[in-house]
Amino acid sequence: MRWSRDTSGSRGAYSTDGSNYRQVPIGVVVPRTVEAGAHAVRVCARFGVPVLSRGGGTSLAGQSTNTAVVIDWSKYCHGLVSVDPDARTCVVEPGIVLDVLNERLAGRRLHFGPKPSTHSHCALGGMIGNNSCGASAQAYGKTVDNVRRLEVLTYDGTRMWVGPTSPAERARIAAEGGRRAELYAGLDRLVAEYLGDIRRGFPKIPRRVSGYNLDLLLPENGFDVARALVGSEGTLVTVLHAELDLVPVPECQSLLVLGYDDICAAADDVPRLLEHCEPSQLEALDGRMAQLMREEGAYLESLETLPEGGSWLMVQFSGDSQDEVDEQAHGLLRAVGRTEKAGDVAFSDDLEREQRMLRAREAGLGVTARPPDGRETWEGWEDSAVPPERLGDYLRDLKKLFEEFGYDHPSLYGHFGQGCVHTRIPFGFTTAEGVADFRRFVERAADLVVSYGGSLSGEHGDGQSRGELLTRMFGERLVAAFGELKGLFDPGNRMNPGKVVHPDPVDGQLRLGSSWHPATPATHFGFPEDEHSFDRAVMRCVGIGNCRSHSGGVMCPSYRATSEEEHSTRGRARLLFEMLGGHADSAVTDGWRSPEVRDALDLCLACKGCKSDCPTGVDMATLKAEFLSHHYEGRMRPAAHYSMGWLPVWARLSRIAPSLVNSALHAPGLARAGKRLAGIDEARSAPVFARQSFLEWWRARAGEEPDPADPRTVVLWPDTFSTYFHPSIAISAVRVLEDAGFRVAVPTRPVCCGLTWISTGQLPLAKKVLHRTLGVLRPYLEAGTAVIGLEPSCTAVFRSDAPELLPADQDVQRLAGQVRTFAEQLVRHAPAGWRPPRLDRRATVQTHCHQHAVMKSDADRELMRRARLDADVLDEGCCGLAGDFGFERGHHEVSMAVAEQGVLPAVRDAAPGSLLLADGFSCRTQIEESGTGRRALHLAEALALGLEGTLPGEHPERAAVRPGRPSRAARWATAAGATALTATAATAAGLAARRLPRRP
Repeated sequence: MRWSRDTSGSRGAYSTDGSNYRQVPIGVVVPRTVEAGAHAVRVCARFGVPVLSRGGGTSLAGQSTNTAVVIDWSKYCHGLVSVDPDARTCVVEPGIVLDVLNERLAGRRLHFGPKPSTHSHCALGGMIGNNSCGASAQAYGKTVDNVRRLEVLTYDGTRMWVGPTSPAERARIAAEGGRRAELYAGLDRLVAEYLGDIRRGFPKIPRRVSGYNLDLLLPENGFDVARALVGSEGTLVTVLHAELDLVPVPECQSLLVLGYDDICAAADDVPRLLEHCEPSQLEALDGRMAQLMREEGAYLESLETLPEGGSWLMVQFSGDSQDEVDEQAHGLLRAVGRTEKAGDVAFSDDLEREQRMLRAREAGLGVTARPPDGRETWEGWEDSAVPPERLGDYLRDLKKLFEEFGYDHPSLYGHFGQGCVHTRIPFGFTTAEGVADFRRFVERAADLVVSYGGSLSGEHGDGQSRGELLTRMFGERLVAAFGELKGLFDPGNRMNPGKVVHPDPVDGQLRLGSSWHPATPATHFGFPEDEHSFDRAVMRCVGIGNCRSHSGGVMCPSYRATSEEEHSTRGRARLLFEMLGGHADSAVTDGWRSPEVRDALDLCLACKGCKSDCPTGVDMATLKAEFLSHHYEGRMRPAAHYSMGWLPVWARLSRIAPSLVNSALHAPGLARAGKRLAGIDEARSAPVFARQSFLEWWRARAGEEPDPADPRTVVLWPDTFSTYFHPSIAISAVRVLEDAGFRVAVPTRPVCCGLTWISTGQLPLAKKVLHRTLGVLRPYLEAGTAVIGLEPSCTAVFRSDAPELLPADQDVQRLAGQVRTFAEQLVRHAPAGWRPPRLDRRATVQTHCHQHAVMKSDADRELMRRARLDADVLDEGCCGLAGDFGFERGHHEVSMAVAEQGVLPAVRDAAPGSLLLADGFSCRTQIEESGTGRRALHLAEALALGLEGTLPGEHPERAAVRPGRPSRAARWATAAGATALTATAATAAGLAARRLPRRP
């Protein structure tokens, strides 16, 4: 893959970070090696082009966006070069992610101490640039306190290792001459000229991140050039390597949570707590954030662990023994006159419970960014810091300032043990008056924090948010010294210009701004949670960057496979934002027809992982479907949209002669031609149609149709996959539901949820299909009959997509409330005396992405528990097939890369005698056809086999319940949940298109 990016798509994806600011880059470089990155800087210098180094792009002050050549170090330059466990140091490349580094160090029981809330995706180079901190800074200090040496490159090409420098070493450097000698001589002159100003002008608080670290060049601080450059935000040098100090991983931890009436009272108590203990973390969470979590239905499990109170302090202790850390907690309680049994106290020395408690605090930015009341909140005064002993009074004055400006009820939380306060404020960035108020507010807030002896920034740096305000904190002379330091290292102002020194205005280059006038396109989806606005749905992304994580959860599989910003949820959201226009320099100018947006969305698996795992709930699958609908309106679509997008039609047509269709789909020459015509990747094989479909089995059963009004009646939804490919699943579900006392009804007229048309953006057709389905289901909907879904993706359509597509249709709203998963029906609605069969097995369980995002799996876990299944529910991300995605030509490599990052290795490692469960058709076929040697069952199949006493052993098969089971060769020719078209079927596409309105 190319290492330079000069397309509008790449430039648009990097136009913003996590801040309020937007600047379209000149171009983007993704160097394959550190040497290549250094070469890129030299090329830029040759032409006088500005340079911006970027890691995770999570900065909240605007330092990661600029009209410059952006060098993204995160894709390739992420090596752990060396580790010295005795010295407790390591050398890293700038793109390595903090969690990845700590994972690689885990075997040595060492880790890098500072841990920002973005630890799953922030890069060490960015942490060094911003002088990042996080909750653990209470114990380990800021990044600057943990950097030993840096290898840096100046814009003019000087490359050197820097660190603490004794007078003798400086003399040796001076004797060598050259540019390095000039730099050190300049630093000596700067310190000598401003010695008194530096000693007096830097607040002596734990969380001073603002300004350049001139204080670390003082003689008493070892003239440490490396640490002086930490926090310079890429404005002075490019960091190529870093030697870091490491600390032991604590053996034991405990957590004490104390409740208070309000956040100011909690802040008042911080100095008293610090008098009696030395915690490893001392965090605060206010009642407003807890309220937002309840309103959003997020982190409820974390909230349940909190004691009584309107705000809370979380005090964590670490040590070498559990007795030691427990005693620290109990000793603090005794010292402050509280007891563990009090209602406003919670104590835990269980690591899992502690993590749940702390997760509520760590989720702060995401929870407060998009409150349920619809107001957007923004950074701008996000991380001020004051002496901890003055924190309570500072918060009271800050609240008064909020009231004066009409900024109602922002949440206040943060690292209170070090006096650092986080908040997001509903600034009015879309009007001239709102922008003017924003500017006046931050000027007043800056004066307020300085009056308390504090810092404008206690964590996220200055960038553009605070660069213009630095004179209010440091005065003119020290800011002039910052300018001289900048001039010494970067005399042409080419390194991330406009940040920290000679800054762009705090109200300039805004992502929105009073002149922002985006398009407001009409859409098919209603976007009810975004004021029925596509624009607001796009703007859910505030740049947190959780979609760039590398493990756990579902989001974002395509980024995990490619490490490309354009193929992250955030990158795609940025391009959609650019597509809306609103700025004269918008990177995307073709609107819905944009090839840049289409290409970025092409590798979106539509897994919906972002809908649940993104802290602000970006639903890229829905945005993609909306875009595709407009992009291809009135013109030919890719062949796969006609083959896999129309899969329900072809599945019904297969009933004419399923064996013949299977033979044609797998005949070597014909299959190859069919795949080419249908847009299917050569590496994939078509799935095998069952000889007898579920509906054929159901009709042959000839049972009495149950009364919809009978409370025992349930409708079993005959989805395409369980009907035509794996009918054993639906048959098994009938068996289990009837055993539980339910009377099963099945629609015998053609019905479909419209999933394949939605995922390929054929939304007008999807609406027609849904309307027709609602007509068939109407008697059951009016009677309030439960509709049981077996295929998670289809069930998710009824819960999520259909109500957004037809927001005014009352039948859709009824269906959304009446559809249940198989497990939900059995766990929550089965007669009290019913129990599932005892399976007494271990099981490895892959949860379908749409279930993870929309329905969750609590009921499935409970049903498996009752069935005596020892279930290992994987947290390994998407299977990589994702419906039609893994079948489409050009997607196979990414599909398999996603699968190999978690799911397939976990399946291979599963115990031979255990069950392998996967309710999703895509998940099962990816597992079964990827060389794992394992086959997966639906939970309904496992329970039905348990009822029959024929539960399989080491190699589960579907023979016991699947009619017309194909040969082993045919089964292993199967791949994922869609079928390729033969040439004959493709020719019939036009006829089918005309038939569909009459026969869905």
